[in-house]
Amino acid sequence: MRPAPLLLVMLLLWAAVGGAAVAGWLPLWSWPVAGGAITLLAATDLLRLRLQPSPRLQRQLPDVLALGVRRTVQLQVESSRSQHLDLFDLVPGGWQCDGLPRRVQVRPGTMASVAYHVQPRQRGEAEFAGVHVRLHSPWRLWRQRRLLPPALKVRVFPNFAPLARFAVFSAEQASRLVGAHLKRRRGEGTDFHQMREYRVGDSLRQIDWKSTSRAGRLISREYQDERNQQVVLMIDTGRRMLASEGGLTHFDHALNAALVVGYLALRQGDGAGLFARTQQGTRWVAPQRGLGTLQQLLQASYDLQPHAVATDFLAAATALTQRQPRRALVMLVTNVRDEDIDDLLGAVRLLQRRHLVCVASLREQELEQALEVEVDGPQQAAQAAAVALYLEQRAKAHDALRAEKVMVLDVTADALPAALVQRYLAVKREGLL
Repeated sequence: MRPAPLLLVMLLLWAAVGGAAVAGWLPLWSWPVAGGAITLLAATDLLRLRLQPSPRLQRQLPDVLALGVRRTVQLQVESSRSQHLDLFDLVPGGWQCDGLPRRVQVRPGTMASVAYHVQPRQRGEAEFAGVHVRLHSPWRLWRQRRLLPPALKVRVFPNFAPLARFAVFSAEQASRLVGAHLKRRRGEGTDFHQMREYRVGDSLRQIDWKSTSRAGRLISREYQDERNQQVVLMIDTGRRMLASEGGLTHFDHALNAALVVGYLALRQGDGAGLFARTQQGTRWVAPQRGLGTLQQLLQASYDLQPHAVATDFLAAATALTQRQPRRALVMLVTNVRDEDIDDLLGAVRLLQRRHLVCVASLREQELEQALEVEVDGPQQAAQAAAVALYLEQRAKAHDALRAEKVMVLDVTADALPAALVQRYLAVKREGLL
């Protein structure tokens, strides 16, 4: 409960009356009479404010939101009496919020509506703790702040809008949308699809000579990429993934790219799974077919967060090997550093006993920009030398992985989705699984 500006003005006037009474301009009894009147008015107005019923509030907002996507929140206010209110919704910390606080007048029997916008900045569970409402007393002498329901828990998922956009395209068209480009080899693959008439450009080994003899014309066998294969997206949750670019951490970039690959794999008839080790335990979605698996991937990953700890690659590889007995394409997304290479080499060797392994190593865009800056002074020269040394050590770590016949993708965060999709499709085209 706080005094309003009008009450403060009245107290100042009362003080002026006291000064005038002391100076002899007003009778002395005027000062206590004015004080008593102000006290009576303030006490009456305070009591009336305390007896005011709280307005009823409703918040309209989906309980599932997407990271970084701006959404509109509606607050609907209803009261049994005329009230002037100041509203401030308790938005989860760290979220961008536009349009608060708001002042609204509510009349009896009507419902006032207030709209504002929020933009989630972090995945996982979040809570609107309630709404702060500031009530004004009938005579505007007092203000009172009340915390009113409803509280609301929401879940913030990775931004799945690109996946919804892909739904209207074929798997091959969706692959091109993310920037993956592969040379199409018509009719070739590993699974038999159908017999058809020979077309110019078909290889001789596609011709089925028995069918050609019976039909009296050239007949070709058409193959398609093998289906019902399995892809496991393995995401590093350690300190290397805390770097931020474009408003998202490297972990968020990796998770978004993994969901794109998983979605396209499901569209191709393959099974897609997810593996991540965190301080709280292991997140594991076994590879399954069908677009319904995408919902399981989202549910399992929406609250995953990277932590400032070193990643134990060998322990992660051991846990994945125990859970995934069938051969699969394991796509590990991390940020390879030379100090981690021994542990990482041990992990990929373990995985390679059964699986085909691809390591996507995220590269900071700022490093390339640092080398392009013109050197002007000893400090900049030392910085450029440090960056060059780091990139050289990073390249050696990548070469060590390639020496173990590991597919290595050295990409920036923006190029990661296209690189992963292109590698996945290349593995299928070449029948490596």
